[in-house]
Amino acid sequence: MPTVPDSTNNVYDQFTGLIHFAISLGTKENADGITEQFRKDGFEILDGPRYTGDGYYEAVILDPEKNRIELTI
Repeated sequence: MPTVPDSTNNVYDQFTGLIHFAISLGTKENADGITEQFRKDGFEILDGPRYTGDGYYEAVILDPEKNRIELTI
């Protein structure tokens, strides 16, 4: 995608290379619970939990190194 910048200085913008990975938690309740635990533990929740436009259920958090972690069902 020509609109993806080369810089990795802003974790809120996309950039080239590995930008996230996903973990399937099996159920909506698991995804909600784990997301809430991450929130209580001080992790930044970027999005969700929610159903996406293409039907997935997910939350996106930042780990301590600012990697995006997608929690799915």
